[in-house]
Amino acid sequence: MRTLAELPHPECKITIFGMNQKYIIKFEQGNLEQTYKIAKADILNGVNGVFELLDEEFINKVLNVFSDMRTCFINTYNNYN
Repeated sequence: MRTLAELPHPECKITIFGMNQKYIIKFEQGNLEQTYKIAKADILNGVNGVFELLDEEFINKVLNVFSDMRTCFINTYNNYN
């Protein structure tokens, strides 16, 4: 897997990788991460096309998923203790 680009964002780390004819888009926030894969053939303009795909509406939804993930993990961890 090869790092192709990073997209600066104040609330999470966004990294774009290339592997096996796919773009792998990884979002990281603290100890949580989300990964999305898309075929290179489905994106026009290479990595710039991936940047176009990642609009603010999508990123905001990703951030909401992080919030849900964190809540779920905290709840299950508290049940463990």
